Amino acid sequence: MATAKKAAKKTAAKKPAAKKTAAKKPAAKKSAAKKPAAAKKPAAKKPAAPKKAAAKRKPNAAFMKAMQPSSVLAAVVGAMPMPRTEVTKKIWDYIKKNKLQDAVNRRLINADEKLRAVFGGKSKVSMFEMTKLVSNHLK
Repeated sequence: MATAKKAAKKTAAKKPAAKKTAAKKPAAKKSAAKKPAAAKKPAAKKPAAPKKAAAKRKPNAAFMKAMQPSSVLAAVVGAMPMPRTEVTKKIWDYIKKNKLQDAVNRRLINADEKLRAVFGGKSKVSMFEMTKLVSNHLK
């Protein structure tokens, strides 16, 4: 009888141990589920490497070429040859200095006498149309 009790205790002891390992297996699955998420993080870091090339960006030579403004445009930005980017900056400085940007629709520019000559007689011009009209006055 004593051996039967010991055998019963051993099997009883084995069963809870089996349950514990069974309980550990789902925990192992959860940790396995976390591993793919960890694998995604390095994949997200890979596109960050090309930023080094983007940091050293060269401007387009066509934009940086000095161009002579017409006499009408020279009244607004000056008569010296300058790149297109500089012309656009000076026009925006003029617009902001004289408060010519529309108060309601900020994309519109209300032209004064000098800008009306540049814009081909139009009194209101969108900022996107402005660059097209200004480029007609650069040689």
